[in-house]
Amino acid sequence: MTAVPVSHPDKIRLGVSACLLGEPVRYDGGHKRDLFLTGTLADYVEWVPVCPEVELGLGVPREAIRLVGRPEAPRLVRERTGEDLTPRMRRYAEDRVRQLAALELDGYVLKRASPSCGLFRVRVYRDSGVPSGDGRGVFAAALVERLPMLPVEEEGRLADPALRENFVERVFAMARWRAFVAGHPRPRALVAFHTAQKFAVLAHSAEQYTRLGRLVAKAGRSLAREVVDEYGRGLMTALSVRTSRGRHANVLQHLAGFLKRELGPDERAELAEVIAEYRGGWSRWSCPSRCSSTTCGASG
Repeated sequence: MTAVPVSHPDKIRLGVSACLLGEPVRYDGGHKRDLFLTGTLADYVEWVPVCPEVELGLGVPREAIRLVGRPEAPRLVRERTGEDLTPRMRRYAEDRVRQLAALELDGYVLKRASPSCGLFRVRVYRDSGVPSGDGRGVFAAALVERLPMLPVEEEGRLADPALRENFVERVFAMARWRAFVAGHPRPRALVAFHTAQKFAVLAHSAEQYTRLGRLVAKAGRSLAREVVDEYGRGLMTALSVRTSRGRHANVLQHLAGFLKRELGPDERAELAEVIAEYRGGWSRWSCPSRCSSTTCGASG
């Protein structure tokens, strides 16, 4: 298992469940290679592969494990022998997540449904033997608790275009934020950073947009670490809110206001019409003939 990756400054750094990269680390000796991660995303990413079960020393192949007990505090046990691995996994997870924090990850992709790595709806078997889908893998729980700002997703959810777009946006935002903080910024730099991010924030959360704007305005002559940390938390909290076409359209209308002096009446009207079309889920540019008629039926 790769402990420390080769550094590529031009790439974002993501932690990942090793089986998703095609490493044969699953309990049966197989893998779960994900084509989006290993294909589309790979050119932009420096991967940090982790398999908690292998790194814990359970070997390959190995006896399958499962979560049992209460969903809010499940135990991790071997299916056949019932051996309780919870204390060992928790100690390992605490130490491993500390190592990952030192690597300054920009995000993490976990294996869905895994009793160690699953983030949402992992099966937890009750005493009756009937599973509920309310659990979270032991390693995944330690990861999100220790690194609450880190963008984290499951590979299965990344098949949803909206969730995938949101995860990628948060990952690159985290990379920009880390680069900003590494430069030991002054208040003026925070103002510039916020100016570059604020409309993306507005598209997700008007509440956080207002809150972050006030925070920047109160930064003063010296930029305290507490202010920097609070801004970072607010930025990632805002971007974690799922956006919509309507919110994007609201931001576009806001931006259009900056063009009032540069555009004539007809141009302003056309821009307003295009934004309205986008809000409604239709655009003249989706027409194969690129016509400008709003009555054209070619786009459906």
